[in-house]
Parts: sequence; C-alpha cells; structure tokens
Amino acid sequence: MEHPINILERYWKFKNFRPQQEAIINAAIAGEDTFALLPTGGGKSLCFQVPALVKPGICIVVSPLIALMKDQVQALNNKGIKAMALTSGISFQELDTLLDNCIYGNYKFLYLSPERLQQELVQERIKQMPVNLIAVDEAHCISQWGNDFRPAYKNITLLRQLQPNVNVIALTASARPEVVKDIVKELDFINPKIFKQSFYRANLAYIVFTENDKYYRIETILKKYNAPSIIYVRNRKATLDLSRLLESKGISATYFHGGISNAEKDQHMQQWLHNQKQVMVATNAFGMGIDKPDVKTVIHLTLPESMESYFQEAGRAGRNGEKAFAVILKNESDKALIQNQFLNVLPTVDFIKQVYKKLCAYFQIPYGEGAYFTQAFNFNSFCKTYNFNSVLCYNALQLLDRNSIITLSKQFNNQATLQFTISSSSLFHYLNTHQDISLIVKTILRMYGGIFEHETKISTKSIADKTSVPETDIIKVLTKLEADAIVALKLANTDAQITFIEPREDDKTINRIASIIKEQNTLKQQQVKAMLEYVENDAVCKSMQLLAYFGETDIEPCGICSVCIQSKKPTQPQPQKSLNKQIIELLEHSDLSSRSLTEKLNCSEKEIQNILQLMLEHNIIAITNKNTYKLYHL
Repeated sequence: MEHPINILERYWKFKNFRPQQEAIINAAIAGEDTFALLPTGGGKSLCFQVPALVKPGICIVVSPLIALMKDQVQALNNKGIKAMALTSGISFQELDTLLDNCIYGNYKFLYLSPERLQQELVQERIKQMPVNLIAVDEAHCISQWGNDFRPAYKNITLLRQLQPNVNVIALTASARPEVVKDIVKELDFINPKIFKQSFYRANLAYIVFTENDKYYRIETILKKYNAPSIIYVRNRKATLDLSRLLESKGISATYFHGGISNAEKDQHMQQWLHNQKQVMVATNAFGMGIDKPDVKTVIHLTLPESMESYFQEAGRAGRNGEKAFAVILKNESDKALIQNQFLNVLPTVDFIKQVYKKLCAYFQIPYGEGAYFTQAFNFNSFCKTYNFNSVLCYNALQLLDRNSIITLSKQFNNQATLQFTISSSSLFHYLNTHQDISLIVKTILRMYGGIFEHETKISTKSIADKTSVPETDIIKVLTKLEADAIVALKLANTDAQITFIEPREDDKTINRIASIIKEQNTLKQQQVKAMLEYVENDAVCKSMQLLAYFGETDIEPCGICSVCIQSKKPTQPQPQKSLNKQIIELLEHSDLSSRSLTEKLNCSEKEIQNILQLMLEHNIIAITNKNTYKLYHL
C-alpha cells in the first residue's frame, strides 16, 4: 500500500498532516472502528478520503447534506479521483446504471444519504461492491441527543450487515460527551479508537457585545480589521439589506442565502474567496465545507439557535492560526427574538400532520403512493395556497426532512411548461428569419416529444447543458418566442426541491415519528436556554463556557475573550472630575458625538452618557442640530 503522506502530497499538495489526522488515518487503514471528533477546520474529510485512496476498493460515505456531498464529489473529480453522489431526483434506471458503475467502474467514493439505504436496489448492489471503508459524516445525526438527529441515520447499521468485514469511521465537529457515547453504541463499534481534539482555539477571541446600535459596531469592527469577514444574519432579506448598507459605508460586501441561483452563489463566493469583497453577509446556509483560512472576524448580528451551531460558525475564523474574532452582538430585544424564532414556532404533531396532508394534496399524491417522487417546490406559493404561517410551516417541513418523510433541498430552479402553438411548418418558416435561436428551438424539439400537442414540462437547465448556452439566455429565447406568439409559456421560479421518501399514509406516517418530534422540540428548548446563558454570563471566560458545554473541564481562562479583557480593566471608574476635564478639552477642538467621545476616552458608553447628562444640566455643554456636543457659550 502507498504511504498516506504520498497520497496527501499528490492530491492535496500538503506536506504534513494536521494534528491527529495521521493517527486517525492509520487507525482506519488498520481496519479499526474509528471515531474522530475534530472541530470545524480540523480536516475531517481527509481522515476518510486518504485511507480510501490507500486501500483498493470503494469508500461509502453517508452524509445528510446534499450540498456538501456535491461539493466534495466535485472537489474529488477535479483532482482526477472518481467519485459520485446518489442525490434526489435520480430515476430508477439512472440509479441502476450508477450503482453498476460503482461495482465495475473503478470508483473510489460513493456518497449517499441515509435515506438511500432504505432502497432494496441500493442494498443489493452494495453487497456486490468492493467496499474498503464506511465513512459516517456528521455522525452526531445518529444520536437522539445530537444537534440534528435524523432517525434515518439508524439505517446505517444496515451497512455493517451488508459489508460485515468493513470497518467504520465516524466523524463530527460538535458532540457533547453523551452524544459521543450514543454514536459509538448506535454504530455498533467494536473496540473503537476514539480521537478527540480539544475545542480550544488559542487564537480565537470569543466576544459578546451589548449594543443598541449593532450596525455602527459592525462598521467600526470591519474598518478596524480590514480583512475577510463573515456576518451571519437571521433571514434572506437581511443578507441583501446589510450588504448594501456596508457598501454604502465604503466596505465591500456581498451576500449568500439558499434562495439565489447557483450562478449567483458561485459568483458571490468567488468574489469573497478571492478577496474582491471583504465581507460575506449570509444566513446559516453558508459556510459548510468552506475552508478560507484568513477569515479575521465572524459576526453574529442575531443570536445563533444553539451552541453547536455557534461553535461551527465561529470556528470559520482564524484557521490560519493568526488572531481572529468571533463576535455576537446582542441587546435587550434578542431574548424575545430568539424565543420567537426558535421556540414559539415549534410545530406540534397535529400541525405537522396538517402540513403533510396539504403537501400531498399540493402535489396530487394518491394514498399509498409517492415514494421517491421528486418535484420542484415553491415554498411561498405553498404557504399562500393554504394560509400557513411561513416560519411555522418551514419548521414543520424541516422536521419532516429530519425524520425522513421527505427530503427538502434548498436550491433555485426555473420551472417551466411549454407548448408550441403554431404548426411545425410555420415554426420552421419562423426559424428561417431567426437563425440565432434555431439551435435552441431544434434542441427543445428533439428533447421533448408531443410539445406541439400539449403543455410539456421542460428543464431550462437541461436545455442549457445540451446547447452550451447560459440558462439566462435560454429563458430570454423562450420569452421572445412567447412574445412572438410561437409558444405558450409558463415560467416560474422555485427555491427548493422536495422528494417524498415514504408512500403517503396521512396520520399513520406522522404517528410513527410523533414521540421523536416531541423529543426534538424539547432538545431545541434546551439548546436555546444554553445559548442565552452563554451570552448573558459575563462572569466566566467565554472560551471556558463554550468548552465546558462540550465536556472539557481542565481549562484555564483564555485571556482574550470579552470577559477576560473586561476583567483586566481597572475596576474603579475614572473620577468624574477627570472625565469632565477630558471631555471639555476634546470639545475645545471640535464638536463630537457621544460615540466619538466614548472611543477617545477609556471608559464605558454608559459612563459617558451619565456625565454628558450632568454637563447638559449644568450648562457646561450643549447639543447641536447635528446631534453632537459642543461647549456652552453665553
């Protein structure tokens, strides 16, 4: 067998492994059941990819994240390594062919979701594959106490029955001690080799600021540290609004959320990765699989939903080892906001039943049918049709997804139906005078039979792929054909895709998972409580609080977080007389705002506000029409 370091250097161009990587890789190569708990940025994927390349055969990778599967497959293919992913929307015939390729086509990696393991065809073909390793990514999903429990993960033990002589490697970035025990038990590990890397990040300062004006604080941070940054916000609209605000302040920014097209995502990502834009403003849909080492600051404009989410998102800062900052901005309204966003909208079992029935009706799925039926999904249209609260409905769909009733993938698509409304002879006469669109029209005719007789669903992306023409140009051509009365066109944007995993059984379907839904709602309440305790505790080092949550106890104060820095400051406030004098000296030179005074003087904003109020009352200073302060003159 080739040495792992040679594989690392040939494909990844690295000369050394990161801490613990080599020991984990050697355990996997030796056939040991292996558990790797490495924090974000620890290089988990290499821990199964290198062993799989060292040994003959194919590695099966189980992951719940379709986007991450696609990214990893693309990255491997770009290196000349044969890999594929079985995602949703694959026909039975195509699935059959892909599985055959895994058996006979010298593929090294097969990525699949845990739901795929329920299919008999997949199980039968896996038996025939030369499997060299089973990798379980995001392994915390198998534990009911994990951050993103998915019952379908319990199907992974099927792989052990299908390939009884193959060892398993489980990987996760965030797991509390009880979750680690649960993973080892559920995956039926035998004498497991467990590798845990401390979550301590010596270069990462965890900061919590209480701010009435969060946007001003963001501006000062980004101008002070003119380096790559990520700002996490609550919703899609906020990504666009904040990126525009930053641009207006002279700070280059772009945005990312699940509702923009793949082309926009790629464009915005490349701008940020290549430092053409300083700031990426994003929802929590951004960041998985992104390894940009020079991120200086990660800022949360609103509170994260859990400590697990926060640790992963904050951990995207400072991967190059240089000092970096993970900042949470909070104020008095945040407690109510986080409860409204994550607790008050937890769907009940009865509401989930209602959403599921309406979903089946929306797609006209008959009772007892619908398994592996895939359809583009316009979420806003669905909510409007049935008058659902959008947040409550989205959470219900998320629970259906986590419990393997459906798969909900967030992706932008153009959904279209098309019918030619003129005769074929008239169409070709039209094309004689419109040669520029002839290739596109003829491609559509070859791809879709019966398009003259009835409305036909078409894929603008597939047409674009066939013609090597950008999808936006395909849509322009279709729109022109409609304007010229050549076709009847219905064009709609969708922001998601849904695959039904189980046949429709209405209440019976949901009753099977009712107890799990209740447990997950309870877990969510506990996670929000822990997050609130973290941001409100100003007595204990932030790094110590975070590490204690994940079971690390033998730790010292970090010295660089907001609590540690505050503890280093003099406990005695500056004498009022001294501050009065300093303020007067500053105002002798120019009028200043309270913010400017706070920045120039070594004291808190509250102290400054109290003294300014006293000075106003004694006519020492006055307020200008620009809301700044000046010395009072008779």
